[in-house]
Amino acid sequence: MEPLLIGLISAAVVGLFILGVPIFLVIGFWVIGVSLVIDFTLANLGVTLYEGLNFYGLLAMPLFVLTGDLIKGAGIAKRMSDFAYSMLGWLRGGLAMASLGASGLFAAISGSNSATTATIGSIMHPEMVKGGYDTNFAAATVAAGGTVGIIIPPSIIFIVYGFLLNLSISDLFIGGILPGILMVAAMQLACWAVCQINGWGELIRVNARRIARTALGAWPGFAAIALVIWGIYSGAFSPTEAAGISAGFCLIAGLVSYPVYRMLTRKRVAAASAGAAVAEAQTAGAEGSPWRELVIPGFSPGQLPTLIMRSGRITGLLAPLVAVSVVMQQILTLMGAREAITGMLGAFGGYYAVLFACMALVLIAGTILESLPNTIILAPILAPIAVGMGVDPIHFAVIFLVGDAIGFITPPYGLNLYVASGITGIPYFRLVKYTLPYLLALLACWLVIALVPDLSTALLFYSGAGVYSNP
Repeated sequence: MEPLLIGLISAAVVGLFILGVPIFLVIGFWVIGVSLVIDFTLANLGVTLYEGLNFYGLLAMPLFVLTGDLIKGAGIAKRMSDFAYSMLGWLRGGLAMASLGASGLFAAISGSNSATTATIGSIMHPEMVKGGYDTNFAAATVAAGGTVGIIIPPSIIFIVYGFLLNLSISDLFIGGILPGILMVAAMQLACWAVCQINGWGELIRVNARRIARTALGAWPGFAAIALVIWGIYSGAFSPTEAAGISAGFCLIAGLVSYPVYRMLTRKRVAAASAGAAVAEAQTAGAEGSPWRELVIPGFSPGQLPTLIMRSGRITGLLAPLVAVSVVMQQILTLMGAREAITGMLGAFGGYYAVLFACMALVLIAGTILESLPNTIILAPILAPIAVGMGVDPIHFAVIFLVGDAIGFITPPYGLNLYVASGITGIPYFRLVKYTLPYLLALLACWLVIALVPDLSTALLFYSGAGVYSNP
């Protein structure tokens, strides 16, 4: 009788998910329903929900979310995009490649895929359309660029993964550096090939002065990236401390930049209106200067409540989902889900057979689930199986989360496609076709990451941060 009731409850919550009910409520309904069926005390529900969030490392999550909002609000993301374009604009498809590079730079501070897609997309999509790119391809590009948001450290999902599997979050962050860079490079190569075939994008000359100017304008972003990576890599501070330091640095940089650049911009506008700098301003605008739209970086103190409230809303969505998913994981363990999957995968036999079977499960789950519930439900089940077969735990974490990231542009879920559709107004299913080159590039990249453990563990070996192992 129990299996029948659990099956009916599961079918019901799948229906709710299809109807668009928030995933937090879907998992919550399943947890409560199954708890009643298996006589699992509901008193445990409240205790587990509390203990699921009572973890110091999770404090990094809202802080990195806040960091992402501060970067966007301060205009730092736009400045980083300008720098990327000044470096790559001489290539066919350079602006689209620059948007992918800017996504990697933004991910190195924000730690979120959706924030990366929304921020870089709102900046770069209009620029690409004006630069002669197909509007659908431009939207697909920013959606694909957002996939590195959870791989390049700091990563919110790496924090959750480390919490669930009791792994060093610092080691996980370091393990994601080279794979994240490889993902960006693979997508840029695919982007270049597509743009070369279709002749998309206007070329600009290499200009050392423009590169230096845009690099100088983006200094807060580079400083924040260097601060976080150096601190974690050297062991100077923990990921949670790094999140606080990063948020504090971006807050100060945003508050200081606003009055300084406002004064400079006013002087520039005055000079241009007097006719002294009109020609120079037009030339700079054509070449992608950060002054081309006279954007004032930074934010006034009056804008802070809005930025903090936005971060609070995002955290308010993530934290309950983490808590209720921990309860779901506990119930699945009691029901013997881990043993069943272990038995199924054990039938494959062999290191690579089990590894590829795990990857297939992650990819399939990533097409229908968001990365957070996918990680919370599957990682505690698959990771011990893979480690038992000889896979390095940090290596498997990277493999798992890269597969999760690919799910962001894989229908029917494809969260980044929904985000890109929302900011551009392009229908979701129209974008799917244009993400295919990026999807193929990421799948090839994922296979390389799985077959070459050194990509995930080499930096740990040289830094002494973790234990190096090779299958």
